[in-house]
Amino acid sequence: MRESPTKPDFSPEDGSQEETSETKYGERLIAEGELITFPNPRPGRRYEIKITLPEFTCKCPFSGYPDFATIYLSYIPSERVVELKALKLYINSYRDRYISHEESINQILDDFVAACDPLEVSIEGDFNPRGNVHTVIKVSHQKE
Repeated sequence: MRESPTKPDFSPEDGSQEETSETKYGERLIAEGELITFPNPRPGRRYEIKITLPEFTCKCPFSGYPDFATIYLSYIPSERVVELKALKLYINSYRDRYISHEESINQILDDFVAACDPLEVSIEGDFNPRGNVHTVIKVSHQKE
């Protein structure tokens, strides 16, 4: 059995636990988050992959307030397909970034295209309303 890289310290008086200052394994994986791909099992066949990521977070670069969104990713693969756990970790890496709605969705598209080189891809960020303002950003790319 593998031991957890970080152990909580327990207080014998009240049984509470305090976290150590070590970086947690999940935080390390998120910080290292990069898009990993594997060969398309059906190259030459046009098919669409749709992915929903309902827990996207980032921080407003002006106020520092958190922004929450659902990311909708839809693509037609060419030679490579994105690995889903890697995509999850990559998306989670935005949670402490100070980045605008517009830039976050455009950056996700740029990184996705660089990793997968899909035939077509569209990414939509549906941001939760904040201050009575609801924003949806949609970007797309088509291979030439």
